[in-house]
Amino acid sequence: MLSSFLLSLREGAEAALVIGLVLGALRKIGRGDCERVVWAAVLGAVATSVLAAVALHAVGWSLEGPAEPIFEGVTLLVAAGLLTWMIAWMARQSRELKAGLEAGVRQAVCTPGRRGVFALTFVAVAREGIELAVFLTASAFESGAAQTIGGSLLGLATAALFGWLLFACTWRLNLRWFFRVTSALLLFFAAGLIAKGVHEFNEIGWVSAVIDPVWDSASILSEQSLLGGVLKTLFGYTSHPSLTAAAAYLAYLGAIVFGLRFASTDHKAAACGAGEPARLVGGVAPSRR
Repeated sequence: MLSSFLLSLREGAEAALVIGLVLGALRKIGRGDCERVVWAAVLGAVATSVLAAVALHAVGWSLEGPAEPIFEGVTLLVAAGLLTWMIAWMARQSRELKAGLEAGVRQAVCTPGRRGVFALTFVAVAREGIELAVFLTASAFESGAAQTIGGSLLGLATAALFGWLLFACTWRLNLRWFFRVTSALLLFFAAGLIAKGVHEFNEIGWVSAVIDPVWDSASILSEQSLLGGVLKTLFGYTSHPSLTAAAAYLAYLGAIVFGLRFASTDHKAAACGAGEPARLVGGVAPSRR
């Protein structure tokens, strides 16, 4: 339930942020008459996302035999990949997100019949919703359908409250820290999905376990205990992993940490390089006549 709550909160918050920015941009350019189109697009995106979630769950629970672990393993790895892409995209685009959406809205309102505003909102919200459908399908393999639905509804309700607080109140939430904290938690969750996916492939012989289990810590911290259950839900803890599953978990985290540090260093270097000509133009360098 915790994992589905966190996933729904994060995706719902991103969708609320997009909706709020689109509505704000429309009011800024004096096109408040398009607000109904925005909400129609949101309803359409929600319906599309629900259909995608139902379809994924129906396929997953109808499979039997070797097809079941194959579907679960592939879904887990796809969900981990989407999570990684989502976090990396938000880290790169968060500063330009508002300006980009405002520019998109200005261009969209020029489309006859307001189709542009509808398409912009629908695509942005449906992307979040379909991603969430994949994430919740992967989460349901661990938590079960009832807990996944309960956690997702609670997460979406909290995200709706988050959006209202963000745009309707005079004070402002710290979005940077919100996305940083949730991104860190979701990276560990993605690592757990990777390890679980590898475990599914261990079961059908697609990936060798090498050593299974590589350790057994059930006597120290059982997955059925309260702490063990929380760690399993949020961080992919298991008391008896195979060697390849544990290696995949650690390799993923190592690659992500290295990649994020490299991207941050490269971004700072590019910013410094871009600022150098401005300093020269400002008169630091000797002029040539």
